[in-house]
Amino acid sequence: MEHVELRPMLPEDWPSVSKIYADGMATGYATFENQPPSYEAWNSSHIANCRIVAFEEDQCLGWAALSPVSSRCVYGGVGEVSVYISKEARGKGVGSVLMQALIAQSEENGIWTLQSGVFPENIGSIKLHEKMGFRRIGKRERIGKRDGVWKDNVLFERRSKVVGID
Repeated sequence: MEHVELRPMLPEDWPSVSKIYADGMATGYATFENQPPSYEAWNSSHIANCRIVAFEEDQCLGWAALSPVSSRCVYGGVGEVSVYISKEARGKGVGSVLMQALIAQSEENGIWTLQSGVFPENIGSIKLHEKMGFRRIGKRERIGKRDGVWKDNVLFERRSKVVGID
């Protein structure tokens, strides 16, 4: 991944980000959503300073972002991870590069816990989380429906070793 440039996500990246999100949705095992939201809706539900895009030349290869898990202040240091990779870049290490950068950004912004809910069928995402030091903490059975079918979610968590340790 020597030619991959990481940078903060900008509003003008939304068409590429949204397309990659839609491609992930099309797999049927990346999210419960079935169509990308508007940029305004997506923007209002994600932490402003924890959004990254990966580009190679002018092609967006993927993105990563955090959402707050709650509006309660006690959970202000906990973020929900989203990482999506373009169809063309899957399996090439882009997810690892994005996740490493997202972890660093989260810690720079005082976030001590990252969590994810992953469909059991999403083997690539499960392997990525395990590789990046997330631990499997459980499974929510039949937590929601995707296309009329009940889906489970495998829960992952990563505690920072530098933030929230005192």
